[in-house]
Amino acid sequence: MSSEGETAPKVAIGISFGNSYSSIAYTSGEAKVEVIANELGDRQIPTVLSYVDGEEFQGTEAKSQLVRNPKNTVAYFRDFLGKDFKSIDPTNCHASAHPVDAENTIAFQIKDTEADEQNTRTIHEITVRHLRRLASSASDYMGKKVNAAIITIPSDFTDAQKDALNKAATDAGLEVIQFISEPVAALLAHDAKINENSTQDKNVVVADIGGTRTDIAVVASRGGMYTVLATAHDYELGGAQLDQALIDYAAKEFMKKNKTDPRTNERSLAKLKLEAEAVKKSLSLGASAAFSIESLADGIDFSLTINRTRYELLAGKVFGSFNRLIESAVEKAGLDNLDINEILLSGGSSHTPKIASNLKSIFADATVTAPSTNPAAVNPSELTVRGAAIQASLISEFEKEDVEQSTHPAV
Repeated sequence: MSSEGETAPKVAIGISFGNSYSSIAYTSGEAKVEVIANELGDRQIPTVLSYVDGEEFQGTEAKSQLVRNPKNTVAYFRDFLGKDFKSIDPTNCHASAHPVDAENTIAFQIKDTEADEQNTRTIHEITVRHLRRLASSASDYMGKKVNAAIITIPSDFTDAQKDALNKAATDAGLEVIQFISEPVAALLAHDAKINENSTQDKNVVVADIGGTRTDIAVVASRGGMYTVLATAHDYELGGAQLDQALIDYAAKEFMKKNKTDPRTNERSLAKLKLEAEAVKKSLSLGASAAFSIESLADGIDFSLTINRTRYELLAGKVFGSFNRLIESAVEKAGLDNLDINEILLSGGSSHTPKIASNLKSIFADATVTAPSTNPAAVNPSELTVRGAAIQASLISEFEKEDVEQSTHPAV
C-alpha cells in the first residue's frame, strides 16, 4: 500500500510449476510472450533448492548439489503439496532430502542455516521459497515487482492441493489470479502461435511428458472453448525412465572394463543420472552423444559414445508405455484414433523424436506437433508457461471473483 492507501498495480506473470522444472513468462506490450531466464540464464529452472553453509541455491546450481550435498537438497516436491505423508510415494527423492512426517504435514530435515543442526522445513515453506525465487527473477527482469500470477497445475490436482498451492503463493507475495490446467495452457500457447481460427472444431490429444510423470488429456476445441473430455496419468512414467535406460546401459559398459557397478554408490549414481539426462537431450538433437564423467567410481574416468538408434532400442519398453497411455485416454474419451485431429507434445521429454514418430504411426490421420515433426513448433518445454502468460494478459485486469465465475468451467 502506498502512503495514500492506494493498491499497488497488478503485475502478473505466468508460472509453470513442475515437479522437475519450473518456468516463468510474461506478455509484453506488443502482445509477445517472453519466457524469462533466471540469473543463471536458465529458462527451464530445475524445481530444486539446496543449502550450503546457510546459503540458498535454486535451479541448476541446486541440482548440481545432488552429487555433493544430497541430504540438504530438496527436489521433486511439488506433488507432495496438499497431501498427507501416508499417501505419497517418496521414490523420486531417494537421492535427495527425504520427506518426513511432521505434525500432519510433509517436511524435509535439512541444514539450511550456518548452524550444524538440522531444521524441519515443511512442504509449505519449501514451496514458498521456490515461488518467491521465481517471482524475484521475474521482477528483476521486468524492472517492476511481480505480485500476481496464473499458475499451471496438473489436470488431476485436488482441491486440497490447489488450496495448499494458493496459500504458498500468497505467502510468497503472489496473488493467484487463476489456476490453469497444464493441457489447456499448452493448447492455448500452441493455438496462439499458429493463429488458430477460434471457430475451427478439433479434437486434440495433449501429451505432457514430464520428468517424473506423464499426463494425457483429450481436449475438444469448439468455437474457441476448450473442454477436457478425458485424462490419463502415470506417475511412474516420464523422462526419468528414459534416463534410466541410459544409466543402466552406461553402468553395464563401465562394469565390463572395471568390474564395479557405479549404481551401487550414491555419489556415482548421482553423477550418472545428471549425465544421462544431458545425453538424452543431446540425442534429441543429434544422431549420437557421449557420456563423459570424471571419477565415476573408484577414481576411474568414464567416457562412452551412444547413437540414437541404440538409445531407442534400449528405451523401447518406455516408448511403448507412452503409446499405450495415450491410446487409453482416447478410448476413455469415447473416441477412435481416427477422431483425433492433432497430437500436441508438451514437456521436456517431448523433444525425443521417437515419441513423435511412434504416434504418427498410430494416429495416421492426425497432425503430430513436436520439434522433430515441425521445426516451427513452440518449444514443448515452454508450452505451458506461455499459455499461462497469455491467460494472465487476458484476465489479469479483472477481479478474481469475476474470473472464477466466468472462466472456471472452460479451463
